[in-house]
Amino acid sequence: MPHIDAALRASGRKIVILDDDVMGTQSVHDIAVLMDWSVDGLRAELAADERAFFVVTNSRGMPSAQAQAVNTFIARNISEAARQTGVDFTIVSRLDSTLRGHFPIEMHAIEDALPQKPDGWIIAPLFLEGGRYTIDDTQYVADAEWLIPVGETEFARDAAFGFAASDLRQWVEEKSKGKVAADSVVSVSIEDLRLGGPSRVVETLSALPIGGVCVVNGASNRDMEVFVQGLLQVEASGRRFLFRAAASFIKALLGQSERALLTPEELGATGDGGALIVVGSHVPRTTRQLNHLLANTDATGIEAQVARLLSNDTRQVEIERVVNAAEDALLSGGNAVVYTSRAVVRGHSADYNLAIGHQVSQALAEIVAGVGVRHRYILVKGGATSGIVATNALQVRRAWSPGQASPGVPVWMLGEEARHPGMACVIFPGNVGGEDALTQLVTRLDGR
Repeated sequence: MPHIDAALRASGRKIVILDDDVMGTQSVHDIAVLMDWSVDGLRAELAADERAFFVVTNSRGMPSAQAQAVNTFIARNISEAARQTGVDFTIVSRLDSTLRGHFPIEMHAIEDALPQKPDGWIIAPLFLEGGRYTIDDTQYVADAEWLIPVGETEFARDAAFGFAASDLRQWVEEKSKGKVAADSVVSVSIEDLRLGGPSRVVETLSALPIGGVCVVNGASNRDMEVFVQGLLQVEASGRRFLFRAAASFIKALLGQSERALLTPEELGATGDGGALIVVGSHVPRTTRQLNHLLANTDATGIEAQVARLLSNDTRQVEIERVVNAAEDALLSGGNAVVYTSRAVVRGHSADYNLAIGHQVSQALAEIVAGVGVRHRYILVKGGATSGIVATNALQVRRAWSPGQASPGVPVWMLGEEARHPGMACVIFPGNVGGEDALTQLVTRLDGR
């Protein structure tokens, strides 16, 4: 870590993480999160003292063409802001550790918008807090005592971003529709990292062909730190890369060490009154956590019927019904849990499925905006839902992330421009934690 810190200081380079939902701060702390894509907003952040910052694109909830356009727009604005400030920068396109998202579309969009094309791509999906490991080029998801290849999990059956491959090299070929052959993808193994060290990383990355793709294995923070030390040596020699990476790589690249979980006092979540908990994610893991919370606490569950939210005839009536029920629960001093009906409504294409998800998330944002009763904190479950709630309901332009409320669960402290200045917004990913994880967190924040 001291070597990483020294190399980052010597480079003077800012690290800009483009986050396709709002979960990128899952492993890092004390960092700004920007919802403002303007040149002025980006210029101010580049000129700040901090080493890095996040820009939320929320593009995972967009159709592919829109996601491409958004990434192009932001990358161009970053490039212009950097030109005006004279600050060098590196872009990381944040990767979901279960491999969902617009890949490789977003990478191409960023690459084409940069003033200097990168020499190659680096893909690093390790996310320890979420139980995601990359071993022998295969991405695994921890489930109790088992490691399951990601292609065999519910995440690979995602309505919009489904895939078959668990081997990362084969996944690159699959997602690129064969344009990048699996056998052309270079790999840095755990053995390379633990036996060869940074020098082995330098050797591998120096030999990566222009335009090549490299995947990085890892099963500990130390693995990522070794890789990053070697990476920074290669970059110091002049090579530049574009990254598609999950939280553990980002943590190492920022040179950050561990921080204790945030306490209720640090979140300002103590005192009387209830919390507003919004559950939009529909993955089976979230449903199990929701059921556990409702069965084991006295929180009031309020189901928003998706079919009614999708119909123009019933949408507004359903929103008002849920708002009134949430306000009644909060006025009684209890926690209000607003959740969507669990049956997944599917369309005829991936983009149509994304459009359905966007409509539902937008309705949840209108529900949050309609709740006029002050709450101790807000917890939102699901990436796309969190992004739309933060932007449209809470009116966040810039937030500060001091750390995590539980492993892999980031917190934003809302800025002065937001609907509830200074309130903690807990962003709980749909794919993180065991069955009782949501219950344990809410119970701890309630001081029980």
